[in-house]
Amino acid sequence: MANQTQMSLFGDFPGEEPVAEKQPQAKTPALRALELRALLDHAAYQYYALDDPEMTDAEFDRLLQELLAIEAEHPELVTPDSYTQRVGGYVSEQFEPVTHAQRMYSMDDAMNLDELDEWLARTDEALGATDERPVAYTCELKIDGLGVALTYRDGQFVRAATRGDGTTGENVTANVRTVSDVPRALAPAGLMRIADEGLGQSVEVRGEVYMPKRSFVRLNEERDGAGQPVFANPRNAAAGSLRQKDPKITAHRDLATFIYAVADEGPISVTSQWEFLQWLRACGFSVNPNARRCTSAREVHEFCEQALAHRDELDYDIDGVVVKVDSFASQDALGFTARAPRWAIAYKFPPEEKRTVLREIRIQVGRTGVLTPVAEFDPVVVAGSTIARATLHNIDEIRRKDVREGDTIVVHKAGDVIPEVVGPVLEGDLAAEHAARPEWNMPERCPSCGSPVVREEGEVAYRCVSIDCPAQASERLIHWGSRNAMDIDGLGDELVGRMVEQGLLSDVADFYDRLSEDALAALDTGRTYETTNKDHAAGDAIVVGRTIARKIMAQVEASKERGLARVLFGLGIRHVGANVGEVLARRFGSIQALTAASAEEIAQVEGIGPKIAQSVVEFFAVPDNLKVVERLREAGVVLEEEEPAEVAPQTLAGLTFVLTGTLERFKRKEAGDALKALGAKVSGSVSKKTNFVIAGAAAGSKLTKAEQLGVPVLDEAALARILETGEAPAVE
Repeated sequence: MANQTQMSLFGDFPGEEPVAEKQPQAKTPALRALELRALLDHAAYQYYALDDPEMTDAEFDRLLQELLAIEAEHPELVTPDSYTQRVGGYVSEQFEPVTHAQRMYSMDDAMNLDELDEWLARTDEALGATDERPVAYTCELKIDGLGVALTYRDGQFVRAATRGDGTTGENVTANVRTVSDVPRALAPAGLMRIADEGLGQSVEVRGEVYMPKRSFVRLNEERDGAGQPVFANPRNAAAGSLRQKDPKITAHRDLATFIYAVADEGPISVTSQWEFLQWLRACGFSVNPNARRCTSAREVHEFCEQALAHRDELDYDIDGVVVKVDSFASQDALGFTARAPRWAIAYKFPPEEKRTVLREIRIQVGRTGVLTPVAEFDPVVVAGSTIARATLHNIDEIRRKDVREGDTIVVHKAGDVIPEVVGPVLEGDLAAEHAARPEWNMPERCPSCGSPVVREEGEVAYRCVSIDCPAQASERLIHWGSRNAMDIDGLGDELVGRMVEQGLLSDVADFYDRLSEDALAALDTGRTYETTNKDHAAGDAIVVGRTIARKIMAQVEASKERGLARVLFGLGIRHVGANVGEVLARRFGSIQALTAASAEEIAQVEGIGPKIAQSVVEFFAVPDNLKVVERLREAGVVLEEEEPAEVAPQTLAGLTFVLTGTLERFKRKEAGDALKALGAKVSGSVSKKTNFVIAGAAAGSKLTKAEQLGVPVLDEAALARILETGEAPAVE
């Protein structure tokens, strides 16, 4: 699957030179900047650390441009931790950290050709360009994959790391070794151009790991057939595949690379980006054939236009064009800003837009009870695929866009991936027809179960709070059996889904007073035997079976003794996580006492605010929820919290700890529980309110953030002393 044989769509590769939410008007620049930083940080964490983006690329870019504009007008608002001052990305704690030879920077964006022309003009002026001596630029396709750095020592491949936060990445060497187009050794033709023939030299080249479209389709078909969740796009699939603990899984995923950069060109006898790309090719790297050296803005425009026109013909995703000053000497002269090179820019493709008719706005009920309006429209082909529906997010977004059922609307794929409604077409008669249509409103009752819908003060979402809502059933049941809740081993997502489909479960009490070993053993898994054997014919349905059913039912029985804290967490009450469940269980002692408490009484508990208190009261105010709790009691589920025989002195009360990395003497949960027993709060994230961070081996982004915020960092030996003495160290 090497890419060396790929043909260029934009000419040969010759050896010679040729929509966050609407901003309230009352917000000051300082408040808006603070809000934008929080939105960008969260979106970057979802994208880089979790490979599960919640925000489209286009929306992220829009917010970043807004923050840049605010900080340009108000320099006093620029902070060291602002997203404009750093490279994006996060470092996972799953892999060993790797420090890059040089920082891997982000890229500034040009959202249209006018912005690209402005950058070209500034760059030409800075470099003293004339008609006789124009500045040359190398244009390359912007691959939508995962950034990676490959290190070669003495010409041999020794290490691979993800981009991470730009300074530190994740060691994914074992996984990258399974990628077929990554050379294990540099070819002699390239090696000879390294000083001293490569002896004693270390070279770090950089590029993108991606998943070809055909491989993405095949992988999703396999996952869908196995009942596993499919990947949203090839970029997510590539990132998830590269971060597998088992390299065999990575090898099966059919990844590929394009290499295009170097940390330091010093060891290589090349003087320009164009020459460097040819050197990479000579070394045996996979280099994208669609690159061009340009000497005018017109040529750069032509390349961008051709790339946009031919993008659907490629077997990999691109989302723009990267334009770089060709000369390395000129690059050095221009230098870098805090987060990006001044000598390069990414021209981002505009989304393809189509018109269609909005037929209906339907409600989709999510696992947490959130009612999400979804636009259903006449099918239309956008960016190479047919779309017929798109989320409208919430009622505020519908009001902002002012879309109404029956409107002719404009749709596109945000980031070329996620279908999005841009808004109604308000031209001629269409505007009058739009004005005559009624505004759409959220329903007052859940369309799935008929329970009342609530909207908390300050929230944009409407919610169904009934525990008996069929639309939420599977996710609530899966959550109930999760490790930090009732810890029922053997309950996978697919199995729970089948039990709901076949009527064995509808709410969490069904585990105890309805589900039986016989019924579970006979459950159809949705799969069939492929071949005939002595017990089954080919095509017969595969059932759960007696052995597995017996083990699961034993786990269900054992879960009755987990205690009130886990029950409260398992019920899925909004804002009640595992820690809050423990606090409430300790304070009230029984679910009966908790349900009898008022919101004011609950809010008085340390660590419980008005929002959590109101959520708890609203949950237990629903009659169906109380019926489920009563059935749990009748089935023998423990709904009280036993007080420990001897409560340890709360010497760490008021202190917040964060645990990160691998501990040798303790498991992190055990260490956390021990700290809590002494009155401490154990948090999953580092903030200015954190008192201490306990860092074990391979500590990652949490350690970095602690150092940035000046939070004291302790090792495992210090943790042992704290648990032994019950006292935290003094901080100067």
